[in-house]
Amino acid sequence: MDNKDFQEILNKENITDNCQYITPKILAAISEGVMITDLNSRIIDVNPAFEFVTGYKKEEVVGRKPDVLRSGVHGIAFYKKMWRDIDQYGEWQGEIWNRRKTGDIYPEWLKIIRIHDDNHQTLGYCGVFSDLSEEKIVESELKRRTMTDSVTGISNRFAYNERMNVLLNSSKNHNYQHAILFIDLDRFKQVNSTLGHGVGDQLLVEVTKRIQTLLKNKDILARYGGDEFVITFVDIHHPREAIHLGEKIIQLLEQPFFIENQKVYISASIGISLYPHDGDETEILLSKADKAMYYAKENGKNQFAFYFDELKTDAKRALLLDNELRKVIKNNSFELYYQPKVDLKKYQIIGVEALVRWNNDKLGNVSPAEFIPYAEETGLIIPISECIIERACLDAQIMASKGYKAMPIAINISSIHFHQRNFIRSVEQILEKNNLPARQFELELTERTIMENERETIRKLIKLKQMGFKLSIDDFGTGYSSLSYLVQFPLDYLKIDRSFIQQICSLNDKQAVVDAIIQMAHRLQMKVIAEGVEQREQVKLLNKLDCDMIQGYYYSKPLPLNKLMEFLEFWELELEGK
Repeated sequence: MDNKDFQEILNKENITDNCQYITPKILAAISEGVMITDLNSRIIDVNPAFEFVTGYKKEEVVGRKPDVLRSGVHGIAFYKKMWRDIDQYGEWQGEIWNRRKTGDIYPEWLKIIRIHDDNHQTLGYCGVFSDLSEEKIVESELKRRTMTDSVTGISNRFAYNERMNVLLNSSKNHNYQHAILFIDLDRFKQVNSTLGHGVGDQLLVEVTKRIQTLLKNKDILARYGGDEFVITFVDIHHPREAIHLGEKIIQLLEQPFFIENQKVYISASIGISLYPHDGDETEILLSKADKAMYYAKENGKNQFAFYFDELKTDAKRALLLDNELRKVIKNNSFELYYQPKVDLKKYQIIGVEALVRWNNDKLGNVSPAEFIPYAEETGLIIPISECIIERACLDAQIMASKGYKAMPIAINISSIHFHQRNFIRSVEQILEKNNLPARQFELELTERTIMENERETIRKLIKLKQMGFKLSIDDFGTGYSSLSYLVQFPLDYLKIDRSFIQQICSLNDKQAVVDAIIQMAHRLQMKVIAEGVEQREQVKLLNKLDCDMIQGYYYSKPLPLNKLMEFLEFWELELEGK
């Protein structure tokens, strides 16, 4: 029986103050709760469903007013409007919160009907209601699932956008500033591909926990998708507050994560936009923070950048970059430039480092700082690395055919490529194809690369050493190498990062660090290469500190193969002249 049928029955029954003519069977047959009052709003009858929902027995409420159920959630204005509608239209319906006998507040859908006789004289009122508690629970859970990231338990992008829209709408009439930080986890895809999605999910949870320690309750944190997080730093007074937060996040995420009894290293690239300086809409602020994040990633990662107008990117260029990059991989038309390494004691060129260059008809000279990060994000870095090794083999053969003695060619190995399961076999196949020995090549790995999944890394490095490769750790001093781990790795060379070399002559602390690194490396039976050497004073000081080799513009910038061979001839002639 629905509410309309019930209303017709009530009107036909000609209700009196004592409600003696209502058939109990009618009330009992209705599954919704029913409460009938007289003109003075005194309860004269209720049905069993009323007793079940409210917890009150009939004898406990008859003669009392309905406000026995009032929850206190609604104000006087709410009830005044309710009774205006009943007086004007004869009924009211809507969602209302009432209180059970136990004191619990619950939601119900209530319809109040004015009961009248044939002359339209009001006899009383009837309320019919249904308990919405279960529906609200389901609705709340569905909304929670819809608005919550299933892995980390924080807001997802939909919830973030909704909260941001509310925040920005309330900020329009106030002099508020907010900072939006768009965070991308560097090398997260590598964690997923090498250690599995289970470890990746645990890593996301731990990242979330660390970030949350830096935020206030009013700040907004969401996982925007994949390995991307977004933070709204609410009500800041100066952009420097966003700077401090960005620095803290980077420092916090640099520390190793311990997942399934192994250390996992990542870093973060962060883009920052400001409200209202960069926009007053959620979509605009996110877009600008995203562009700033990519700028930070393309310029070295593990850093933050603010949005500025020059970051307006060309979507057509991004698409063209992808298409042309796939073509150059297919045709292996990359060019390698080589920078000589000089033995400080013997004044001899004892090797070269291969550096990739790409000159495209449509894009012009494309910087590695642009296409390498893109390749790492898309997975194209693996075929690019194989192309570089292949090209280095071909160049080595050309030099051998022209009578140049073999010297080690150092090749930078991408972390993503190195941690592929078939890495060693793929390199081995390229050498076999070109009939070249492994001893003619030196593989340069960054600190981060060798610190990830140490056990597997050590196994691979030992295998590579057995094959004949020379191994070096690149950019030493910029990562988090532990000496205890460094001892375990079978490395031949340690390359000091250029950031230490640039100020070695002007800052005593830089000189002290370089000195300590050299002494430590020698004790570990490793030779030291200083890169980025540009001044004679640097050469003299490095020689005094017992550095083994140097690499940099002081002797030569990176050269294409034909120029390298000319340089080698010139060097030999100069040595003979001495």
